[in-house]
Order: sequence, then C-alpha cells, then structure tokens
Amino acid sequence: MSETNSTGSTGKPIGAIIVDDEQLARHAVRQLLDAHPEIAVLAECANGIEAVKAVAEHLPSLIFLDVQMPKLTGFDVLELINTDAAVIFTTAFDQYAMRAFEVHAVDYLLKPIGRERFETALDHAKTRIGKKSPNPRAEDLAAAARPPQEFLERAVVKDGTRVTIIPIAKLDYVEAQDDYVALASAGKKHLKQQTIASLEACLDPKSFVRIHRSYIVNLERVTRIEPYAKDSKIAILSDGTRLPVSRSGYAKLQELLDQRPEP
Repeated sequence: MSETNSTGSTGKPIGAIIVDDEQLARHAVRQLLDAHPEIAVLAECANGIEAVKAVAEHLPSLIFLDVQMPKLTGFDVLELINTDAAVIFTTAFDQYAMRAFEVHAVDYLLKPIGRERFETALDHAKTRIGKKSPNPRAEDLAAAARPPQEFLERAVVKDGTRVTIIPIAKLDYVEAQDDYVALASAGKKHLKQQTIASLEACLDPKSFVRIHRSYIVNLERVTRIEPYAKDSKIAILSDGTRLPVSRSGYAKLQELLDQRPEP
C-alpha cells in the first residue's frame, strides 16, 4: 500500500483512496485525478485487505474500488469498512453494475475508463460527499457480495484491522447474539454484524438448518440428537458441542438427517 500527500489548491481537499489489484489500473485513475487538485489521494491499495486497513487509517471521503480482486472482492470490502465515503466502482465486467447500485455506489466505471465518463462519475461523487445518505445494512451488503442465484461460499469477518475469511464448508454452526452472529469454525468464534435470519437466507438449506431461533448448524457436523428435557432435544456435534434444538427445528433436522446417505 503506497501513500501520498497531495493537497488541493484551495480549501480542504477531498481525501480519496484507489483500490485495484492491477498497478496500471491504479495509475490510470491517478492520472485522471491529476486534473483535480481538490482530490488528495491518501493511499493506493493492491488488494481488499489493504483497503480495509487504509479506510480505517485515513477515513477517506471517496473510494475508487475494483470489484474483482484476490481474497476480498470490492463488495466484501464494502461489507467490512462501514463507511460514509462515496464509492465509485471500477471494473472490466459490466455484470456487476446492478449489484453496485444496490449497495449505494455513486457510480460504476468500466475499464478502460474514458475521461468524459470519469468526470461524470466524479461530479456524482462530489454531490454525494457532504450529504447524509443512509448506509446499506450489513445484510444488504452481504447479499450483494453473493452472486445472484448462488449460496454463500465464504464469510468475511473484520476484527479491528484483521480480516478473517471463513469458507462456508468449514462453518460448524452459527449463534445469534442480538444484531450479531457468532460464526463457529475450527474451535473459534468470529463475531459478525448481521442478523441470523439474513445469514440463513444466504446458506444452502441442504447443508445448513435452523435448529433453534438462535442457532443454525452445519448438517455434516451433527453426529446424533439426544433428548434433553420435556419436548426438547440436544444436537451433539462431531467436536462435542451441544446445541439446543426446538420442536420445529427438530422436525427440519430429522428430515434432513433421514435424507443423508448412509456412511
């Protein structure tokens, strides 16, 4: 991640960061910004993890954000940064346009970016900056990060400046904690700001089942179900974890377990 200290000719400059895994693409945006001394490029980031750290450090008002990057996509980055910054997506693929506007992006630029189109997007960004517009909810960002008609394949979690990527196949269970969910994987819990209902909608119902109002379990982790008290059950997971199972949850769980092929 490289940093610069450019300033505008008058007044306070608009702080911006440029995020793209291709150096030439970052250079192209910087060149287009040379005609705008009112924009101060605070950092250039070569991947999404650098971007998350840069946003926390610099608090930019404007972000030029590539969509397709290794590890974290542009949508993943937006889900993690929780910022009021105006976002202009940059990408070589036009199939992400609708999803970009669903997460309140200011504009969407196709590479190679032309000067006239860039100026239009920048005007939109300047109009947005300073206005108080509602941020999209975490579940809306998570939904936008998932390709249409597909179930979630990974979850991204931010703890301070640390970003953890959890493959959904390695998710053991989910526990609701108010407006957060705790994602249990490999003996650790990772807290994510999202409701359990919105996360449930992103998971493959053939692999994950809501066994209780506060719990979703990976079907492959369930070894057996035991009675616990009157009209209640306990699901025993392969690592020994015991999770409560409601009456309706038991019916759904048992149905899926019955469909599971014999080992």
